[in-house]
Amino acid sequence: MRSELLRLGAAVTLAILAACKTTPPAPPVGPSAPWAERKPALQAQDQFAFRGRVAVAAAGTGFNANLRWTQSGARAQVALEGPLGVGGVHITASPDDLEVVTANGEHIGREAAQSELRTRLGFDVPFASLRYWVRGVPAPSDTDEETLDEAQQRLSALVQQGWRVEYLAYMQAGGEALPARMTLEREGVRVRLLVDEWQ
Repeated sequence: MRSELLRLGAAVTLAILAACKTTPPAPPVGPSAPWAERKPALQAQDQFAFRGRVAVAAAGTGFNANLRWTQSGARAQVALEGPLGVGGVHITASPDDLEVVTANGEHIGREAAQSELRTRLGFDVPFASLRYWVRGVPAPSDTDEETLDEAQQRLSALVQQGWRVEYLAYMQAGGEALPARMTLEREGVRVRLLVDEWQ
């Protein structure tokens, strides 16, 4: 009787252990994954940073500047340093706020900040969508036209909100292929972005 109870107890224990076996976590989506998997994964990433250089031609003028971008949730902090008229600017952009800090420390908010950037840069910066475009994906809330590099399963071009974005080169960063060189064009505005480092 005792041996039967022991065998029964062992069988129950094995059954419980088998039921508790955990499923291994899904592997992270990498650069070789299909675009249908990579796209939502890239759109969901809202913590990143990069540094690089930007060249802008707009309204018959142009400039070059160093660029640092830090994204934390919906909030972007962007530093442009170079010959932007009277110097660089630091920008904080979120869906419901915009602030510009000029080289001399002046703080400019909301509508005045938008006007300041338009004057300095020559166009309205689409910050809400740009945070996605720099990662090589369309903004999720708008319709778009995608041109896919089928072999690499990543975008080679994108049209969204009247902007045409071309992805000219990618780099490996954190197990993912991210844009290294891109151009954005819209109505007489041309922006060239070169990323030196992703973080």
